[in-house]
Amino acid sequence: MAARVVTVAFQGVEARPVDVEVQLTAGEFAFVVVGLGDKAVGESRERVRAAFAGLGLALPGRRIICNLAPADLPKEGSHYDLPIALAVMAAMGVIPPDVLSDWAAMGELSLDGRIVAAAGALPAAVAAGGMGLGLICPEACGAEAAWAGETRVLAAPSLISLVNHFRGTQMLSPPDPGKMIEGGPVADLKDVKGQENAKRALEIAAAGGHNLLFIGPPGSGKSMMAARLPGLLPPLSSSELLETSMIHSVAGLIAKGELTRARPFRAPHHSATMAALTGGGIRVKPGEVSLAHNGVLFLDELPEFGSQALDSLRQPLETGEVIVARANAHVRYPARFQLIAAENPCKCGHGGAGRGHCGRAPRCQLDYQAKVSGPFMDRIDLQIEVPPVTAADLALPAPAEGTAEAAARVAAAREVQAERATASERQGAAGLNARAEGGWLEEIAELDAPARALLTTAAEAGGLTARGWTRTLRLARTIADLEGSGSIRRVHVAEALIYRRAGAMASVG
Repeated sequence: MAARVVTVAFQGVEARPVDVEVQLTAGEFAFVVVGLGDKAVGESRERVRAAFAGLGLALPGRRIICNLAPADLPKEGSHYDLPIALAVMAAMGVIPPDVLSDWAAMGELSLDGRIVAAAGALPAAVAAGGMGLGLICPEACGAEAAWAGETRVLAAPSLISLVNHFRGTQMLSPPDPGKMIEGGPVADLKDVKGQENAKRALEIAAAGGHNLLFIGPPGSGKSMMAARLPGLLPPLSSSELLETSMIHSVAGLIAKGELTRARPFRAPHHSATMAALTGGGIRVKPGEVSLAHNGVLFLDELPEFGSQALDSLRQPLETGEVIVARANAHVRYPARFQLIAAENPCKCGHGGAGRGHCGRAPRCQLDYQAKVSGPFMDRIDLQIEVPPVTAADLALPAPAEGTAEAAARVAAAREVQAERATASERQGAAGLNARAEGGWLEEIAELDAPARALLTTAAEAGGLTARGWTRTLRLARTIADLEGSGSIRRVHVAEALIYRRAGAMASVG
């Protein structure tokens, strides 16, 4: 007797089809699982055996061979329990084999036969739909899997409920998608007194999707302003929501099938390792850069991160993806995020001035800033110095403008970018200025004569690399969009250059 059930293997957010083939052959009893499975897959044999015992079933006294094909594709995780159990049941005749031909399956088994949640239900459902199949999954994952559009989903609480369903004695109803929940409360820019230049830089960064670095002493409001960036950003589009949710599904971060259009905001501690930031580990889980996909990655105390960890972000910042290389596979995760960082000017925090005077300026500042490599800093579009907040600033009433007003300007600027990109056959609906490049960038960022002369002079003075030139053009285009200007003028380039040079000026006090 033989049976076959389809499941999936996860490589990044991609769910690749896997055939679970079970054959009962003559010989002494044995239960063998082959096909390049990890330890969790090997342990499926005992979970399946115990789950069968919970149903009052005994494995046949024959040799059971379970093959996970293709055999050269690594298989990781406990979600193979359910398809293995279903294939064994079909081979034993407990379930008619033909009823499983229209389904893929994934889920972990408990020892009493319950089907418990497993990560990756959403990409598994999308992959099953692409194969023309429905998905059998744990009841706890049904609301998540139901977001996969037209894919049929069968969410079962236990093995016995599946047996009854396929025998026609107890029909399971298809699950409804989980709730679309609102994001948490948004902090308001009205809470920030003073720091008008920094707030202007934050608005520009939000409008064009640019990377931003705040440099200033402790208590100047760097982290406070970074935390208010999500309130300036528009909600995720439908395609962005699916991309982001699939990553979070693989990471096991979707609870009760609830999705949100709020953009991710990830703020790892500066002790985070390179694997924690870019992804890795035994099962190559997505890192912080991927969990921040289509959102914001905030790195506070930037020089305190390991230099190797920071430099590992250089490629994702350019390409929008991260590839984790292993001897037997290359795992790709999307990683198109907006970087916001904050740092003190030096170790003592005050740049050698005022109460924090350490007596070692400017040497201490240069040493501290040197912890972050030049190529990494070159990928940051805006570098803004944040001065200390004075008593006069604190005595002022709350600003008249807050997050709502700034978000409206950001939304208008992004709408201009979206319309411009949609109208272009070259870019399609690519969108933000921060991602424009090549001929497309030259087309949208055409400079008038005074603006080009200023940018050329700055480049010749040695203040811009080739990447710096490109990023200054993108930045100037965003500043012009916020102003509602179709062309880029000298004043827009001048402001963009100020933000590019602010970091170098701050580093030497």
